[in-house]
Amino acid sequence: MWDDAFPSFLIGLREGLEAGLIVSILVATLVRADARSRLPQVWTGVLAAIALAMSFGAVLTFTAASLSATAQEAFGGTLSLIAVAFVTAMVFWMRRSARSLSGEIKEKVTSALGMGAGVLVVTSFLAVGREGLETALFLWTTAQAAGESAGPLTGAAVGLLLSAALCWGLYRRVLKINLTRFFTATGVVLIVIASGVLGYSLRDLQEGGVLPGGTAYAFDLSGSIDAGSWYGTLLQGVFNLTPAMTWLQVVGYGGYLAVVMTLFVRGVRATAPKQPAADKVTSAQEGQGAPPARRRPAWVVPVAVVTVPAVIAGVAVAFGRPKSAASQTVAVSEKDCGKGFSAPEPGRQTFQMHNTGDKTSEVYLVDPATNAVYGEVEGLAPGTTRELVATVAGGTYAWRCVPTSGTAVTSKAVRVTGGGASQPVVPVTEQDLAGPLGQYKAYVGQGLATLVRQTRTLASDIKGNQLGRARADWLVAHRTYASLGAAYGTFEDFDQKINGRADGLPDGVHDKGFTGFHRLEYGLWHDESATSLTAPARQLAADTAGLRKAFPRQDFAPADLPLRAHEILENTLQFELTGDTDEGSGTNLATADANLAGTRVLLTVLRPLLTSRSPRLLPTVDADISRLQQLLDAAHHGSSWTPVNRLDPTARARLDGATGRLVEDLAPVPDLLEIRKSA
Repeated sequence: MWDDAFPSFLIGLREGLEAGLIVSILVATLVRADARSRLPQVWTGVLAAIALAMSFGAVLTFTAASLSATAQEAFGGTLSLIAVAFVTAMVFWMRRSARSLSGEIKEKVTSALGMGAGVLVVTSFLAVGREGLETALFLWTTAQAAGESAGPLTGAAVGLLLSAALCWGLYRRVLKINLTRFFTATGVVLIVIASGVLGYSLRDLQEGGVLPGGTAYAFDLSGSIDAGSWYGTLLQGVFNLTPAMTWLQVVGYGGYLAVVMTLFVRGVRATAPKQPAADKVTSAQEGQGAPPARRRPAWVVPVAVVTVPAVIAGVAVAFGRPKSAASQTVAVSEKDCGKGFSAPEPGRQTFQMHNTGDKTSEVYLVDPATNAVYGEVEGLAPGTTRELVATVAGGTYAWRCVPTSGTAVTSKAVRVTGGGASQPVVPVTEQDLAGPLGQYKAYVGQGLATLVRQTRTLASDIKGNQLGRARADWLVAHRTYASLGAAYGTFEDFDQKINGRADGLPDGVHDKGFTGFHRLEYGLWHDESATSLTAPARQLAADTAGLRKAFPRQDFAPADLPLRAHEILENTLQFELTGDTDEGSGTNLATADANLAGTRVLLTVLRPLLTSRSPRLLPTVDADISRLQQLLDAAHHGSSWTPVNRLDPTARARLDGATGRLVEDLAPVPDLLEIRKSA
């Protein structure tokens, strides 16, 4: 939170001080001109500027919230670019104008006094309004980058309060500030911060599909930098530097910083010889007397200047986001599905799904023409009510109720007009997965045939007392088995026999029930004799042959394929990268490499289905896989692998981070390829 507060504190302090200086000089000029009756005109302009800034912030917040995730990224990135432009212009303007700020404002006030009340209101409004709009925009973009608003708002509030105190002191002639030095120092810091905002905006535009290169990473330090640490959050919150940045981000960040900082520093040096006396804010000179004010109720103008921008903002929010209708209650049963359903308004809707039947049901909001799913509730028990939230746009909608051990029932379709477009999930059927399943079963069949040959070779090595060769052949065979990860759920009891661990066995590694690869690993790397290992090796060869024979008849559910997409590497994180399964060989990273190879094969057979449903997912996943493969390759030296417990902390953290990111990016696959009964 506090790291996110600092940039906003700095903006609040600078913008507040700039606006506060203007207001204090306006007030001082009027007081010295014996025109106190004109002070309400200044405060009216200030109030109007504040109302405009707050209304602008509300429009940004509420209209952006109604956009899709992709549109929000594009919207946020565009506004961040505008914020960078504003901050850059402000930095250079303040550097140039700090020395003569007091005199310029006093000249404007003197002119305004002679031109009527309206001009004085407009003068103060324009003077403060620009800073208010810039502050609102910068706060919004900072909150978007931080993912929360408490820190940025707190920082801005503290900065504004401090600037108000400083301006009051200046007005009372208590404080003297060298404005040139102040705005130069904060300008340097703000240029660095604006560089980060630019990098963040470019990333938003990449994720929003506006700019290319979203998966072209210049570096990825997610494994070596803990994003949750104090220094990680400070770097991200203050400078918007993230552990992984694309080439476009790096070029934008570095290019902006180099060019703008160079121009800024040169400008400071060029203006350095100016008179220092002008750096101080002094009391205003005598101004012209104020003309008599027109008689009107004192509350009319202040109320109007607050009400008008608020009303305009309300209209913008109302027309800038889809309306959400009142929640509908929809009845669900095995005979009558969708009772009470009427055409909803476009936008995000909440439906109360009430099961009036006698059977538990799956309920889906679908497009009856394509079977595309917009929302679902699984396992809705009889007599219960649960919410279903879905985004409704232009199109045709119907409810489909699928009771347990019953026939699917589809409601009458309704037509919704307007409201843009939503992104339903294209349903997947068992038939859709039949092709990928057949390809993967063929891959597993070939792998098991290879495994049988390799385990027989391993048993022969041990029987012949060639233990050095047996260690090498053990690793080859174990990697083959590890590459078949998506099929483990179908192997039944064979998996425990072939790759079971000693954990939970009464006698641990010495238990008679400890068999398979890990039993041989323990013996081979703990100097057991060939005689003691011959029987376990022969048993492993027999078990792999039994698995190969049984596999074609085993139940391999099509739904297992999408589930295994991330589960293989989840197990890698839990067991291999912790060294938990190491029985002495130190080859956990070799197993992790085989797990990654198996994941690649699985994604290859699923690629056509995933490409049509989430075109941006696979490029991201491919980049993740490439990053993880490079880290694993770095631990592979000829025929040996660096043991996990001998990795330096940085390399180990990188491996964990890259694997965790890949698991996270693969997590949507089961939902995208779920076999829904509504299809």
